[in-house]
Amino acid sequence: MNYATIKYNDIANGPGVRTSLFVSGCTHHCEGCFNEVAWDFNYGNEFTPEVMNEILDSLKPVYVEGITLLGGEPFELVNQRGLLPLLRLIKEQYPNKSIWCFSGYLFDKQILGEMLPKYPETKEMLSYIDVLVDGKFVLSLKDLMLKYRGSSNQRIIDVRKSLATNKVILWEDQ
Repeated sequence: MNYATIKYNDIANGPGVRTSLFVSGCTHHCEGCFNEVAWDFNYGNEFTPEVMNEILDSLKPVYVEGITLLGGEPFELVNQRGLLPLLRLIKEQYPNKSIWCFSGYLFDKQILGEMLPKYPETKEMLSYIDVLVDGKFVLSLKDLMLKYRGSSNQRIIDVRKSLATNKVILWEDQ
């Protein structure tokens, strides 16, 4: 897996101060995408154990609330496989840090309906994610006033509550 960039002390991609990892590779190709360079799976740098350790170290301070996974597309299968070792370590070392993920795939239809039955990686990845912002970016629905999302079709989903109730439960800002 490759990654496009890592933003430490990021305050734009979820609540509080976070580390944001932008993976490379996306097949959605949304018109108006803010990170078009990350569509290419070979863009950026290799996600090595050293990079993973830098991310883990960035989560040490108590003021860092968690990590956000963006892209590219974290739910592309190659990226799920690349992210799982990091997610396992985060939950082991920092069980109280939140994990947010942005995906162009729809949680209920594509992630649960199509990926989950096919790929064991998807089930494990979902088990680590607290909040998922789902849905492709739609340029005609772009709204700069929205919190944590770019277009009004996107949803902010409480993954744990949704999996427990078997229906989409939206995240409530706390």
